[in-house]
Amino acid sequence: MKSNGMLILVRHGQSEWNKKNLFTGWKDPDLTKKGVREANSVGKLLLRKKIKFHTMFTSDLIRAQKTGEIILKILNQQNIETIRNKALNERDYGDLSGLNKDEAKKRWGEKQVQRWRRSFDEPPPGGESLKQTADRVIPFFKKNICPFILEGKNILITAHGNSLRALIMYLKSLNPIEVIKLEIATGQPIAFSMNPEGKINQIVI
Repeated sequence: MKSNGMLILVRHGQSEWNKKNLFTGWKDPDLTKKGVREANSVGKLLLRKKIKFHTMFTSDLIRAQKTGEIILKILNQQNIETIRNKALNERDYGDLSGLNKDEAKKRWGEKQVQRWRRSFDEPPPGGESLKQTADRVIPFFKKNICPFILEGKNILITAHGNSLRALIMYLKSLNPIEVIKLEIATGQPIAFSMNPEGKINQIVI
């Protein structure tokens, strides 16, 4: 009988634009020194748990890729297959990308900016809503990642706050109100197990 596969989700460490309080989206800043430390912290935690990964999936953005590379280096698992795909990219913030969040509030109003940030289906100008982000993340997960877990493989995903929020919405069957309240911290792995029948459970590692 096949064993349960494990899925570990990790939001990238602090990026240079996180530090500057800028909307980032599909822009591609690197990690800060703090972000590197956060990735190291995750790697050390997973090392203590002696988790052996089969494949790592990450986005097309350097902050997520580097977070994953740091983790795998600490685990001495750099040789596993790594698959990069923009389906796992952060939500596209469109015209907000690169703007300071306080400046955006002055331009469009605090209530409007908050709706763009926290509503499920209202996108910012030229960007994506969380619903649209989910519409690319979830099909990619079902087609390309889920089969490995069903086979009992352990999978690492290093991605972004909103792409992971969209995925967790699917994994935990959250509704649109529940998912917009979900906060995902940097440096804190989130783990799920999946049995061969597809039953998903969040687990503590």
